[in-house]
Amino acid sequence: MDGTKKKGLFFRYLFAVILLLIMIYPYIYMVLNSFAEWDQVDEKFFPTDFTLKSYEWLLGGGETVIPRPWLNAFMNSFIVSAGSTLLMMVSAVMVSYALAKIPFKGRETVNNFILFQMFFPAIILLIPTFLVIQKVGMYDSYWGMILPKAMSLWAVFMYTNFFKAIPETFIEAAKLDGASDWQIMYKIVLPMSKSITTVIFLFLFMERWTELLWDMIVVNSDDMLTLNVLLSQMFGPYGGYPGPMYAASVLLTLPIIIIFLLFAKKFQEGMQFTLK
Repeated sequence: MDGTKKKGLFFRYLFAVILLLIMIYPYIYMVLNSFAEWDQVDEKFFPTDFTLKSYEWLLGGGETVIPRPWLNAFMNSFIVSAGSTLLMMVSAVMVSYALAKIPFKGRETVNNFILFQMFFPAIILLIPTFLVIQKVGMYDSYWGMILPKAMSLWAVFMYTNFFKAIPETFIEAAKLDGASDWQIMYKIVLPMSKSITTVIFLFLFMERWTELLWDMIVVNSDDMLTLNVLLSQMFGPYGGYPGPMYAASVLLTLPIIIIFLLFAKKFQEGMQFTLK
């Protein structure tokens, strides 16, 4: 490689590193300030003195602010996000397999309707959905937060396109061996879809974990609050304490970072498929 190419490659890498630092700095700033001494929070570009005071104060409360159920809210967020994501994944696999591999009358109409619904503003159905949940007695409950989020049209769209790419010879061979559609779906098609499943799982879990509006509307009691809703309530009583607010934000984003790191390799493989 000659000098000109080396210089060009160096500047490209330098630009990429600078861009990466700009993108991740807000998160680094948030983490550092969550551990910073309170007299240094938002006062220095990089705090120099660190403490666990913000986390202790967040979980135990202060002299003027009563403790809030942060750990309980964290568990509520996990239960709701895991439950909704599981239902979205299961329903998406079943619907997508039918649309991709089972011929039936009106299949294209159903597929087109799903595509139309993906561009339909979901907020329009917010009030009717709330009234239904309230009518059936699911207000202020886990089911009230989970069931309305049990279907993802985006996941159906992604799975359908992937399943269509699976050769029909696999399906026909399985049927000749006496396998039912359920067995084909869960023992053949789904294991072949690990990469795209990882991508769908990560996006669905992240979207549900960061949900705020629906959980704020359908929940009333403190025992059922999710982490997002509890964090949104901090701007009043906790407004003068930015350290604990940064600590709460770290608690909110930490599970997403951990899950992404655990599935990073499969996520990259799945994204390569989606970009083809």
